[in-house]
Amino acid sequence: MTDALIEELRAAYDAQLRGVSTPGPGREVTCDGPLTRVTGGHRGLITGPRDLGLRGAALDELIARQREFWAARGEAVEWKTRGHDLPGDLPERLRAAGFVPEERETVVIGESAALAATTVRLDPGLSIRRIEDRADLERLAALQSEVWREDFGWLAEDLAGRIAAGPRDIAVLAAEAGERMVSAAWLVLNPGTDFGGLWGGSTLAAWRGRGIYRALIAHRARLAAERGVRHLYVDASEDSAPILGRLGLTAVTTTTPYVWTPGG
Repeated sequence: MTDALIEELRAAYDAQLRGVSTPGPGREVTCDGPLTRVTGGHRGLITGPRDLGLRGAALDELIARQREFWAARGEAVEWKTRGHDLPGDLPERLRAAGFVPEERETVVIGESAALAATTVRLDPGLSIRRIEDRADLERLAALQSEVWREDFGWLAEDLAGRIAAGPRDIAVLAAEAGERMVSAAWLVLNPGTDFGGLWGGSTLAAWRGRGIYRALIAHRARLAAERGVRHLYVDASEDSAPILGRLGLTAVTTTTPYVWTPGG
């Protein structure tokens, strides 16, 4: 992959994915200066352009205003940063204001058509199906909680709302061994852009190394390609990034959520 192509992909990412095109049901999108804010989810979201256009005290004032906004709501908020954001001292200023960094992930981008051509032979007894039923979504949320050892109880309601609001723009998939759900992932399309997002991709520890993750990538890529969506992107964990690299996705930057929680 040439540096020029990486720059081209990063530029497309910056141009098309810095806002919020699919906020989800019950969410409200507002702006404060260069920032886009989303309320109404399990926690708030802040995102912005690559260069906020503010420096020093003016940037500190913007950060403090966001903290005060969510403090008044009594809600936690995630400020989504990228590794090539400007100004370069934004992470330092967020930490000084009480925002806590979570795990850094790698943003990777691939061509839907190429990923759709990936062939994965699953073990006998394993199957992949699209799910929409609330009971299945509850099982998916329980799976996520087990894999990540974190409470994802909110996820079933979130996905159900997204499916109800825009069924053509989301596809939730489950990999099953008989009646047991062993992995799950979903595709979210971003209307008006060339991109679809690959989310979830969580597999129970005992079922890893069997090609399930790659099969879910290929399945979602086919759905995206059928809709004419050119690119797929992933905020990849440390475990997932090498697999995605071998499948042909290209790292273009990193992303780190900085989270502020009422009461610290």
